[in-house]
Amino acid sequence: MNELLVIGFYALLAGAVVGALGAGALRLVRHRSILAHIAVLLAVTIASVTAGVTAVAQAMFLSAHDLQVVLVTVAASAAVSLAVGVAFARRLAQAAVWADQARQRERQLEAGRRELVAWVSHDLRTPLAGLRAMAEALEDRVVDEPAAVAEYHRRIRVETDRMTRLVDDLFELSRITAGALRPALSPVPLGDVVSDAIAATAPLAADRRVRVLAPETGWPTVRAAEAELARVVTNLLVNSVRYTPPDGTVRVDAGREADDAWLAVSDTCGGIPEADLPRVFDVAFRGTRARTPAPAGDDEAAPAGGGLGLAIVRGLVEAHGGRVHAHNVTGGCRFVVRLPAA
Repeated sequence: MNELLVIGFYALLAGAVVGALGAGALRLVRHRSILAHIAVLLAVTIASVTAGVTAVAQAMFLSAHDLQVVLVTVAASAAVSLAVGVAFARRLAQAAVWADQARQRERQLEAGRRELVAWVSHDLRTPLAGLRAMAEALEDRVVDEPAAVAEYHRRIRVETDRMTRLVDDLFELSRITAGALRPALSPVPLGDVVSDAIAATAPLAADRRVRVLAPETGWPTVRAAEAELARVVTNLLVNSVRYTPPDGTVRVDAGREADDAWLAVSDTCGGIPEADLPRVFDVAFRGTRARTPAPAGDDEAAPAGGGLGLAIVRGLVEAHGGRVHAHNVTGGCRFVVRLPAA
């Protein structure tokens, strides 16, 4: 019995010394990754076992050969344990990082949804109040002059169209986020789509005194769904025109690199703050300028302004197997879309 107590004491003493050193090592790596913590913990455990076995073997006065056999056996077991532990620790660290990123992304999406609901509610409430006031004025014959009645009817139509576009954007965004968008891909001449988008944006550009320039030739053919691609180009053009000051310029370029075709829309808006660049394609993100309503006017080509245009662009481009990004250039910013070339 006394021998067992002595053996236990030697093993406990050796393990305690190694454990104290391991505690110091864990403090040194407290700001490192999960993998580093687990690797140090495994090494401390293995070293504690090795130190205890070595101390007990020496206390038992084993021969040198027997001591070597014991140490080789412990070393082999330690190597296997450490390798298996590090492998599982790596998987655990990756899972922890993925879970943390997923939580952060979920929090961002939830914040975006709350922001979207607040802004869309505002964007719907304001025109609805105007529509109700104009309808009541017409119903009560407060306005009865033919010119004034015609103007009220025109404003009702304009506001109705604006709300319709906002509802369409919400429906399109819901299809994208639900993964229900399956574009039917076919060869589409990019030049024709850009030409139609420029024509659709022309009234807005003329109202804001913005020039929209595009080359006549050199347009590649892409594999895309024409309707969705037209919406991508139109949204990019409208966004650039809205943020370009009067007498500014919006330019559309395109080309082909290997198996990809690219489309770029550049403007002279003065640039996007670097902190906002990663968020320009987020749902409901409009930046500080967009929170101030645009000057009144016909502006019938303008979107509803719910902060959905660029989010829809990203969703449609990714549904085509492409990618989109934005960066600043001299005097403005540049949006680049890359799609598979036909």
